[in-house]
Amino acid sequence: MKKEIPEFKSEAEEFEFWSSKGAGADSTEFVDWSKAKRARLPKLKPTLRTISVRLPVAMIEDLKILANQRDVPYQSLLKVFLAERLEKERALRRAG
Repeated sequence: MKKEIPEFKSEAEEFEFWSSKGAGADSTEFVDWSKAKRARLPKLKPTLRTISVRLPVAMIEDLKILANQRDVPYQSLLKVFLAERLEKERALRRAG
C-alpha cells in the first residue's frame, strides 16, 4: 500500500518535500508509476524567473533584426531559440 501524499500549505512547502535539497521524498513510495498516464495541461503557465545575461551588443542587434522580421519581441525569439537548442541537446543525450 502506498503512502498518502501530505497536504501542503504552499508550493514552496511542496517543493521542499519532493526536492533532493529538502526531505527528498521518493515518489515511488506515494505513486504507482506503472499506472501513470501522460496528462496534458494546456492552461498551465510555466513558472518564470528573471535572469540577467550579458550579451554582445551586436548579438542583441542581430536578434532584434530577426525578431522584427518575424514580428515578435526579441526576448520571445530568444526563448524560442533556447528551447530549440535545449531540445536538440536532449535528443543528442537520448541517442548517445
